Amino acid sequence: MNSIHQCPVLVAKMVKTNPLNSLSLFKQSILQGIQHTHQSVAFILHQLLSCNMLGEARSLLLKLLYGQISSSFFTPSSFLYHLTQDPLVFDPMHVLIYETIISAHVQSRLHIEAVFYFRQMVDRGLVPSSRTFNSLLMFLLKADCLERALSIFDESKGRVHMDLYSFGIMIKGCCEAGSLDKGLHLLYQLKELGFSPNVVIYTTLIDGFCKNGDTDVAKKLFCEIEELGMACNQFTYTVMINGLFRKGHKEEGFNLYEKMKNSEVFPNIYTYNSLIHEYCNDGNMKKAFHLFDEMRRRGVSYNIVTYNTLIYGLCRQKRVLEGEKLVARMMRGGLSPNLITYNTLIDGFCDLGRMEKALSLFDQMKSNGESPSAITYNSLISGFSRAGNLLGAADLVREMEERKISPSKVTYTILIDAFVRSNNMEKAFEIHSTMENSGLAGDLYTFGVLIHGLCMKGDMKEAFKLFKSVKEMNLKPNDVIYNTLISGYCKEGNSYRALRLVKEMGKLRIIPNMASYSLTIKVLCKDKKYVEADFLLKEMIDLSLEPSTSLYNMISEAKAGGTLSEKFKTI
Repeated sequence: MNSIHQCPVLVAKMVKTNPLNSLSLFKQSILQGIQHTHQSVAFILHQLLSCNMLGEARSLLLKLLYGQISSSFFTPSSFLYHLTQDPLVFDPMHVLIYETIISAHVQSRLHIEAVFYFRQMVDRGLVPSSRTFNSLLMFLLKADCLERALSIFDESKGRVHMDLYSFGIMIKGCCEAGSLDKGLHLLYQLKELGFSPNVVIYTTLIDGFCKNGDTDVAKKLFCEIEELGMACNQFTYTVMINGLFRKGHKEEGFNLYEKMKNSEVFPNIYTYNSLIHEYCNDGNMKKAFHLFDEMRRRGVSYNIVTYNTLIYGLCRQKRVLEGEKLVARMMRGGLSPNLITYNTLIDGFCDLGRMEKALSLFDQMKSNGESPSAITYNSLISGFSRAGNLLGAADLVREMEERKISPSKVTYTILIDAFVRSNNMEKAFEIHSTMENSGLAGDLYTFGVLIHGLCMKGDMKEAFKLFKSVKEMNLKPNDVIYNTLISGYCKEGNSYRALRLVKEMGKLRIIPNMASYSLTIKVLCKDKKYVEADFLLKEMIDLSLEPSTSLYNMISEAKAGGTLSEKFKTI
């Protein structure tokens, strides 16, 4: 008996039994090679849905979409067309049929098809559940289809079962995509439709605006929560504190932390990590460790971020051995050091010139299964370069490339600096050319190193030429580059060029350092340009840069053909 005749017999059998047995008969028939028709597959699907066996129904559709159920009588697309048109599928089943189809496409990550059947469903006057609607929105947002999700959301108002969660999904999607104005607009829409936003929605928006650096809007939203009579939770306080710290508003951040405690909202691991990070950045390790102890007393478990932050703070203060002891404590607590832990310690020992210790940790991290990163290699290359061990640095570059880690802009700049320090400008420019040929453009730090090398060599013509090319690249030279050039011209005795650069810095609102002022005044006095020297001395004082006694003495001894103002004589 061929398939076309076997199917009606099989359907007749399935009619007389329960859905589970029907499904079993259906699966057996596929294994026996029976090819089903639209009707036989639609029947079993209908039977599963009528008994609320949604998972089994979705699984059946997935097998069709993946080609695990095939037939010469239909294709997946023709079957779905049949399923959504078949008059045998009565209206009460239509919603379940469509929802199952949409769910199967979502699970298969086929967003175009999922949207097509959703729109078809709504256009036919069928109302999907909020669960189906929300799962489609989440799927579209995860697929980076924000505009499509917003379009579906807008056209579905009044036609589907929306809930507060629907708005929450869309607001979160907007915030994650950086479309904060759209997220805020959704908050207003939510209120207009009679929904009351909850703390989670507000926290999502506050976090989004804080990450975007707009703490003013974030603070307004934070205050709005309290105005609505809701209580901010741990996460609300934490994202707001984080945002204030990132913006540089330390005092406000710590004041909010005090308010959090006074409101009896206890800090969580993320709050503590944020506060500890801020103290470490400020170099206040005493307060950082005070919070570390407070965590233990409150029963808040440390994580790897907590330890890494403290180790970073210690290494910044050159207390690397204490950082290493903290790693031992961390391991006793059941946490293993990660790449960041090793990189921080390696960099710390490199800064101290303890290269043997840095290499020991480098070997340890590899034996513990951690793969070194570009940051690891850059720290070691920098350490060897500062120690004058260019062969060791070259070996690390080779190993880096063997591991298929391409040297970064930082790597090249470190090597350029190494050759500048060894007075080998030819090799420094050779490395710079290699860097550009690899597709990496130099930054201000790279050019600053090269300009410094040329100035040290006394080649001010080439240094200024490079300075001009930096500006032509639309890079704005910083105070370091200006001060380097001024120092170079002063050593050359070129008061005209030095003074011109000091004035240029003023026009750009860049403040020269003490050395630039002092050296320029000295070379001006040497050239008997006392009016200009007088002007720079006054400018120094106006900028609260206190001239040294030796500078005053030098001016007094140098002046012969002119006098400085009486004001400066009495200072």
